[in-house]
Amino acid sequence: MSDAMNIEDYLARGGVLTAPGNVPARYRGELMRMMSSFVDSELAASAGFAASINFAPGIRERIAASRITLEKADHAERVLAVMGDFGTDTRRYQSSHDWAARVARDSDLGTTRREGDMRLSVFHYPIAGWTDAVVMNVLQGLATGVQMAELTRVSYAPLAEVFREIAPREARHAELGLEGLARIVETDAGRAEARASIAYWRPRVAAGFGVAHSARHDTQARFGLRHTPNETLLDRWEQLARDRLAPLDL
Repeated sequence: MSDAMNIEDYLARGGVLTAPGNVPARYRGELMRMMSSFVDSELAASAGFAASINFAPGIRERIAASRITLEKADHAERVLAVMGDFGTDTRRYQSSHDWAARVARDSDLGTTRREGDMRLSVFHYPIAGWTDAVVMNVLQGLATGVQMAELTRVSYAPLAEVFREIAPREARHAELGLEGLARIVETDAGRAEARASIAYWRPRVAAGFGVAHSARHDTQARFGLRHTPNETLLDRWEQLARDRLAPLDL
């Protein structure tokens, strides 16, 4: 059995790798793809919420939006530092895209990615006003929480440690969104607006979980980079979203 197969078997049994020097080429490719997706999504999310700060109706809401903007950029920087260990030019990477760029509101990208831009497709859509920003943050924040359960278990130990540090702050972003949403639905007009935004964002957030029975998931699972199929994570998010929105009559 080759060394590569021995490492695959080790990883499939729950083993971890701790430094770039002992990472096989195929593993490195999947790991870098995973990190790029996270970094690009966080940078795009930060840029999107930066634009939403001025939509905020009050100081408390401005602080929440500012905090999310800051911390998402910080999370991107932390994971990008791990990519730097593998030779990524981190300074050049940060300016490789216009992270605030968005497609037309009525676009439907599905699960597709833009060439060279690894952000989840949901982060290509524009935010239209404060209620829309809050709803997007709630639905995507809950999705991130579900996905974090996977990311904190990746078999590359330095990255798993970073994700474990990030996870509580990402969870707090969703909680901030739910607090804001509770204030919005205190009026009938606010509830109606929230429902319209939920109808818009729900399928776009769902697309971020990828396709069912994914061959890429199977490859990453062999390397210990993934543990749960896309369709199972999607089901968990859908149930979580129902549970958290139901008390708000949404």
